[in-house]
Amino acid sequence: MSEAYIVGAVRTPVGRRNGGLAAAHPADLGAHVLKELMFRADADPSAVEDVIFGCVDTIGPQAGDVARTCWLAAGLPEEVPGVTIDRQCGSSQQALHFAAQAVLSGTSDLVVAGGVQNMSMIPISSAMLAGRPLGHDSPFSGSKGWTERYGTQEVSQFAGAEMIAARWGIAREEMEAFAYESHRRALHAVDAGRFGREIVPYEGVTTDEGPRRDTTREKMAALRPLTDGGTLTAALASQISDGAAALLIASPRAVREHGLTPRARVHHLSVRGDDPIMMLSAPIPATVHALGMTGMSIEDFDAIEINEAFAPVVLAWIKETGANPARVNPNGGAIALGHPLGATGAVLAVKLLHELERTGGRYGLQTMCEGGGQANVTIIERLTPAP
Repeated sequence: MSEAYIVGAVRTPVGRRNGGLAAAHPADLGAHVLKELMFRADADPSAVEDVIFGCVDTIGPQAGDVARTCWLAAGLPEEVPGVTIDRQCGSSQQALHFAAQAVLSGTSDLVVAGGVQNMSMIPISSAMLAGRPLGHDSPFSGSKGWTERYGTQEVSQFAGAEMIAARWGIAREEMEAFAYESHRRALHAVDAGRFGREIVPYEGVTTDEGPRRDTTREKMAALRPLTDGGTLTAALASQISDGAAALLIASPRAVREHGLTPRARVHHLSVRGDDPIMMLSAPIPATVHALGMTGMSIEDFDAIEINEAFAPVVLAWIKETGANPARVNPNGGAIALGHPLGATGAVLAVKLLHELERTGGRYGLQTMCEGGGQANVTIIERLTPAP
């Protein structure tokens, strides 16, 4: 079997809801990172065999196969196709998996993976609700098979997060401490310029807009829960955001023929499912599965990125895996830096690679919870020092 190398990785800043990226057409956000990706890697765009992008709520400006639209909006060759995929929040991490799998199988040599999302322009769950004028209340209502298996109970990320907090005994105070630390780490990373190499500024937006310098534990404690009787507040959830990211995946032959520099090797790819009602717990069994498949232990990873959809997701995962909290989201996570749904998987991969290069670490692990009770796990091995 061939190897799959990451030879390029860039992202836009992650914009806050109604912030600096709010008016950017998703195709232009995606085009922005695609142009810079090809430029930085010094790769021939006509040699790319496919462009695989993640996106959620693919309606309006995100409809019509936005992967293809992004590539064309970038002015890149028309003969290169594109495909848009939806594994909910893990869409662009799955895009990375599909790109790497194409290369590993030997059917492709050079593939782009990434994702784009403008949540300011297209609100979260727009696609879920789009069927209501046609008489469909949700994607699940009306399905005999779904109702027979899961009944009519609520299918909600908020409910799932509350279930996790209750099952793992995670108190609101513990979650607030975690959320505050996410902001602290993110602000430190921003101030230290850690994201400078990976970010492609967009029309005057040069840095991530999410981290809050004025946040305090006292302010968090004063917030009302998102649901009656719940423990979760807005401060304990990922921020609604806008952004895009892209990576270039190459085979040994592409590296050789195009003079590319392998920055990391894709060491492992897998995805697992769990309870779709609890929804957000799948990173735990998915990580157990990945470690079993590779023979690795959680201590082998110098950096870990797990999406902070909600604070209890990461805290429960740490409790179950025994991961060193200092190595988990070392530069903050989505609670501070934002979560542009279909782009987040690629954003995390870009961040993970650059963190390994910055610190000289060898192995990195990435995972995230996804709608339907699913989770991808990606393990990469850094090969070269920072450019």
